[in-house]
Order: sequence, then C-alpha cells, then structure tokens
Amino acid sequence: MEYSQKVMEHFMNPKNVGEIVNPDGVGTCGNPVCGDLMTFYIKVEPKTDDLNSARIVDIRFKTFGCAAAIAVASMASEMVKGKTLSEIKNLTRNEVAEELDGLPPIKLHCSNL
Repeated sequence: MEYSQKVMEHFMNPKNVGEIVNPDGVGTCGNPVCGDLMTFYIKVEPKTDDLNSARIVDIRFKTFGCAAAIAVASMASEMVKGKTLSEIKNLTRNEVAEELDGLPPIKLHCSNL
C-alpha cells in the first residue's frame, strides 16, 4: 500500500491535534469494522446560529486509527479552519482525499469519517 507524500506528512506531523477546553461543538464518529475513532472540537466566533457568519476560529482533534485516519483528520482540520459553518457543511470525503493527493482504495473509507 502506497501513501502520497501529503498523507505521510499529515500522519507524521499532524496539525491541530488535541482538545479544546469548553468547545462550542464536539463531534465523534467511528467505524466499528476497522476500529477508527475521531473526535473533533471547535470554537466558533461569533456565537450565533447564523451559519453564514459563524466561523471556525479553532479546531482540534483526537484520532485513534491508522495512518490514513490520522492524515484525514489533520487535513480536514486544516481545510475548515477559518471558514464559516455554511462554507464547510457540504465538505465531502472526496474533497478531503483529493487534498491529500488521494488515498489507497482500501483506505478511502477513512475519509468518510
């Protein structure tokens, strides 16, 4: 199985790892088949229900999983940081995988998390 240079960079040096104390949002997802688990924490400014103005000012994650899962979480966190909730609500697994210059077919499920 061969990973792109971007996947290896995000696996070896993941961005935005950790937790946020008193986050504005927390989301956890997992894949019971392979055992991958991800939790994301976000801070949003301004505090509003308006998805067009609420912007992610900080994002952190914790991932239990393979190299691809860690790289996906790192890349996704980089892709959404600074964007509004409206801008990111339709982010797809394909967009994350493309930003990583692809994933091996057997690891594409990681971008679904």
